[in-house]
Amino acid sequence: MYCTDYDKALYFTLWGQWDDLLILMVRTQDQFLSKKIEVFLHAFHYPSTEQQVLESHESLLSYIDHAMATTVPAMMV
Repeated sequence: MYCTDYDKALYFTLWGQWDDLLILMVRTQDQFLSKKIEVFLHAFHYPSTEQQVLESHESLLSYIDHAMATTVPAMMV
């Protein structure tokens, strides 16, 4: 997995670039990242509660943080 997908996901999420995040969701090879993006975008565009949007946002950021922490050292080797 390329770390650039996680960098892009973090950047697009923090700066609210939902169209680019959607494109990344389709193109990434990381199925977990793709699913986290899908859940967040769905909650953002069709919110039933604000809490649901916040939880999916935190879940996406948490996964990106975890993936970057575990992927970067492996690529440095």
